[in-house]
Amino acid sequence: MELPNCIKIILTFVLFSIIANMKSGGKGGKSKKEREAKLRAEAQLRAEQEEAERLERERLYQEHLAKLEAKYQVERESELAELHSLEQKFLSAQQWKMDYREQAKWEHYLSCDGTPDPTVPQEINTFMSLWRDDHDEDVQLVMEKEEVVLNLIEKFEYLLLEASPDEITEKQRDQYLEFILQLQDLLHQKYNEATQNLLKTASMYEDSETGNMHTVIKNKNSTFCIWVNLKKKARLKNFVFQGAGHAFDLPKSLALSSVAVRVLHTRYDHLSPLWVQCQGLPRQEASDTRDLAEHPKDSGKERGEDEEEKGEEEPSVPAAEETSSQGRKESAASLKENSNNTDDVKETEEKTEQNSDTLDVPSQEEDALLQEEAGGRGEAPQVADLQQLVPLGGVYHIAALQLPPQVQDVGDWSMVELLDVGLEVYPYSPDKAEDGTQAAVQITLRLPDNVIYFQMPVVARWDPAGQQWRTDGISNITYEAEEKSITLGMGAFYTVALLQDAHLNLPYQAWELHPAGVDEGLFTVTAVFATIQIQIKAALAEVKAYEQMALLAPAFAFAHSKWNGEAGPEQVVFKVSEHLTAGSAKDNDWSLYMFSGEKVQTLKLTETSEAFSGELEEESEFHSTLYHMLKDSASSEAMDRVERAGFLFIDSVYQLLLATRVLAYS
Repeated sequence: MELPNCIKIILTFVLFSIIANMKSGGKGGKSKKEREAKLRAEAQLRAEQEEAERLERERLYQEHLAKLEAKYQVERESELAELHSLEQKFLSAQQWKMDYREQAKWEHYLSCDGTPDPTVPQEINTFMSLWRDDHDEDVQLVMEKEEVVLNLIEKFEYLLLEASPDEITEKQRDQYLEFILQLQDLLHQKYNEATQNLLKTASMYEDSETGNMHTVIKNKNSTFCIWVNLKKKARLKNFVFQGAGHAFDLPKSLALSSVAVRVLHTRYDHLSPLWVQCQGLPRQEASDTRDLAEHPKDSGKERGEDEEEKGEEEPSVPAAEETSSQGRKESAASLKENSNNTDDVKETEEKTEQNSDTLDVPSQEEDALLQEEAGGRGEAPQVADLQQLVPLGGVYHIAALQLPPQVQDVGDWSMVELLDVGLEVYPYSPDKAEDGTQAAVQITLRLPDNVIYFQMPVVARWDPAGQQWRTDGISNITYEAEEKSITLGMGAFYTVALLQDAHLNLPYQAWELHPAGVDEGLFTVTAVFATIQIQIKAALAEVKAYEQMALLAPAFAFAHSKWNGEAGPEQVVFKVSEHLTAGSAKDNDWSLYMFSGEKVQTLKLTETSEAFSGELEEESEFHSTLYHMLKDSASSEAMDRVERAGFLFIDSVYQLLLATRVLAYS
């Protein structure tokens, strides 16, 4: 059946419309792809142009750096030569110091003030001999001489530690060690003699309120406290030394006796080094038989056969001095050997640390518990290991002393019985309490303000026979951290010290060792209370920076930069400003410099920049010295002041910077 013409026309129109729409849609899709391709091409072109521009800028910058490097290399030798001429000021300072020491030695000779020259043995022997023969000194005079003695000991120790083998002979080393021990013994002996002289006249200075005598004498090195029981009343058995903070509470038997209590606190420690010196000898066991065998001069029979009957009776002061002196002499050779064989000592310490897992060393808490339980029970002594514990705050010499005969007024005469026995320890034998323990002497010690105890300190008593610190015989310890005091009970009168764990920051929480350059490294240890970073290298940049900073210090100000830690271990960053007037430099006057020891450059960086960058400041150059870098922009007045600066000022600044190492630790 044939369709009508009108229908054919409509169908044809519809067909052409569909075909037209299809063609129109196809042309539109092709145009979109073309646009996307065009955009990609344009983006790629822009990227290529930007990269080309960046490469061109980089090429120009590298060309600029190459020119600066070439100029730097050409001028380097002349700059270093000019700096070397300035560095002659350090040699001048060194020569001046040598001349000063010689001049001081000559002036010391001319002064004739009685102070010996430590390098002249005859003078040291004369000083000790004259002082040893003077028996009429009081405590105040001993304290004045104490300052001289401590300075001499410090000079001897400095010579032993710092002097090279070419400067002192082996014989001189032995002699210096012996002088140290003799001076320490003589100082302690003189305190005993001065104490005896004071006790002879104690009744002349009795307190109007109690009738007893007491006094406190102190200086920066020692505090001398003494209480003399003249009235012997039971109600006056405790006392607080005003001005020192130390106190005691005596058993009734002592409160009714002719006894004096002395607390001598020395802020120095002449006892602990004896333990260290003895480590060169065979270690002593804690048995009585070993002690008697090693120390035949001890009163073995009194402390051995008769100890059960007499209790822990302390030897007289002269006997104790003889034991201590003998121990010091025996340990002198050990100290000499140790000072000459440090490798052997380190090896011994390493072996000790390696075997520490198998040793039965009590912890600090266990040690404190043992102190509370062991007082006066005759238990095996607990020896304090000074490789584990460190004495802090000095030494407290606590003693009960026999009161000598007092002056008696007979008519117009004052008479006193003289006894040629020296200072005597009071023969104190503790009473037995109902529970079988010994009644203890209670002592309260005021701790030094300049010492920090992170934990409750371990209280130890000195054993002169064994040359060691023991923790037995101490009980009922109460530590008041806020009041900075510690109270303890003692079965007898002892010389005590407060010990703290030398390894408070152990065990380490983490550690890391990594390279930081050629022959350089960074060692980081995270401990319990602190994180420690140790930089290992040749301190070329740091030392050279200090030298040149010192040379420029007369006319330039230097300051810390927060970017110093970001520059890496091989370079230092600091702020510099020309400064010719007194006062601080203004914030906008500073410029930042980076120094490697071989090359110095001005940084475009500022303290307010968001991140560290080593980019060079515009229109600046490289220099081999900080001196020439600053000279480029400095005023003639500033450079003239640098040239005219005195060598002693330059050297003082350098020594200060080298001692504080502000570039390494900031």
